[in-house]
Amino acid sequence: MNQILLIVNTRKPAALKLAYKLIGWSQKKGVNFVAPSHESALLGLPEYDWSLPSDSVKFGVVLGGDGTFLRAARMVMDYNIPLYGINAGRLGFLVTGDPEKAEEEVERILSGEYRIQKRRVLKGSVTRKGNLVHVLYALNDLVVTKGPLARLIEVESRVNDYFLSLLPADGIIISTPTGSTAYALSAGGPILPPHVDAMVMVPICPHTLYARTLVLGPDDMISLIPKSDQKEIYLTQDGQLGYELMVKDRIDISLAKDKNVLTIELPEDNYFDLLREKLQWGNMRIRQTEEE
Repeated sequence: MNQILLIVNTRKPAALKLAYKLIGWSQKKGVNFVAPSHESALLGLPEYDWSLPSDSVKFGVVLGGDGTFLRAARMVMDYNIPLYGINAGRLGFLVTGDPEKAEEEVERILSGEYRIQKRRVLKGSVTRKGNLVHVLYALNDLVVTKGPLARLIEVESRVNDYFLSLLPADGIIISTPTGSTAYALSAGGPILPPHVDAMVMVPICPHTLYARTLVLGPDDMISLIPKSDQKEIYLTQDGQLGYELMVKDRIDISLAKDKNVLTIELPEDNYFDLLREKLQWGNMRIRQTEEE
């Protein structure tokens, strides 16, 4: 059955327009789109039954920006449904498809002209007074951060339960390679290609000259423990969901052993071409402007 899961940012007119375009194309091609409940009601598509075996759909198509892709990733993380993102947003490190060629690209995937990349996700466990209160999974990052007031927080970090530092900062980002081009990059972290099996710890605006980013391996565990008496401290999941933390909560973060996200790439896709395009490395117009 040529059944495809369609996940759309319904708040973006460009994504909605592209969704209707793909639905019109699918009706001519005998392709069946299904959608999560919100999208199905808006687009007039059958609602996907998550109790069905994951092979009841061939793959998922995500229309929107990277935020939409992150939402889709959380939806399918337990189902091993590979995702292909088509960019109807802005930067687009995860949604790399061309909206002008959407039908062609979906048809190529249906014909088997693609490869699968397995992306690692973070697992975060929050323990409070000896009790487990949250277990979270994130494709991009888990972040311990302060509230809206301009006050530093102090966070103790441990690696494999060995004390590493007590850092005064706005917060600390723990990122996957996928997330290394997101918040972690803005905070001065390194870029890790998605096939690198590692995670990164990046301080946010540290109040010390000696704070540095740290790259850790696939079997390491990072523990973050807020030490400040400040009331507003949060843990954010992929920048989309937030959880209030208390002083002395312990957040244990590692690369998940039991979950991952599958992404679809076309044969010509290349991560380093993507970096050059999105970060405008070697852009002659930028270089000329700088020289003027």
